[in-house]
Amino acid sequence: MGIIVQKFGGTSVADSQKIHNVANAVIKEKENGNDVVVVVSAMGHTTDYLIKLAKEVTLTPNSREMDMLLSTGEQVSIALLAMAIQAHGYKAVSMNGQQVGIITESIHSKARIVDIKTDKLQKNLKEGNIIVVAGFQGVTPEGEITTLGRGGSDTSAVAIAAALKADRCDIYTDVEGVYATDPRIVPNIQKTDVISYEEMLELARVGANVLHPRSVETAKQFGVPLRVRSSFKLDNMGTLI
Repeated sequence: MGIIVQKFGGTSVADSQKIHNVANAVIKEKENGNDVVVVVSAMGHTTDYLIKLAKEVTLTPNSREMDMLLSTGEQVSIALLAMAIQAHGYKAVSMNGQQVGIITESIHSKARIVDIKTDKLQKNLKEGNIIVVAGFQGVTPEGEITTLGRGGSDTSAVAIAAALKADRCDIYTDVEGVYATDPRIVPNIQKTDVISYEEMLELARVGANVLHPRSVETAKQFGVPLRVRSSFKLDNMGTLI
């Protein structure tokens, strides 16, 4: 039995039906005999909506309060996904960044992770729980809530996988893997089955929207095997990085 970390973005948890689809993907990995930690983003366009709401209140929102506001989006997702997993008869628990112990720099809106406490994660895995973690967020040593900036949930997932020495980190998206160009724009292009960290970093830096460069850098630093997979074609193993 190994540990698999899965990450699902906002489009994968955009509504209740898609949340149940994610629950099925998580349960499938659990039934393969693995311990599972799931990292999720806010539903759909929740973050954009919250930013818009803040701008309606003030054109110059305080960065601390923005982190307090934006971190709520992921809390909705994790609670709903945990409920969906439980509805299928499996044990699950949701945890925000502070509850997990994702420690970041004391910088708001673009903090970097400096440490992850694994005690609660390990305890819950031993108890047979599927753990659903809020991506994109953490907490400073002083207890202040922070967010990680663009691509933060990818980085959260890879960092958790590194901390737990997970067997693999699967990043689920709305495409089936890594392509030389966007398959939604250029049809019939072939998916890449295996790609190096360096090649993926180059693609990410020139604008590929599959993974954020920081998450790939973290994976390379700690030797975390990454798979980019489709949320909608669960039998497809995607691209191994």
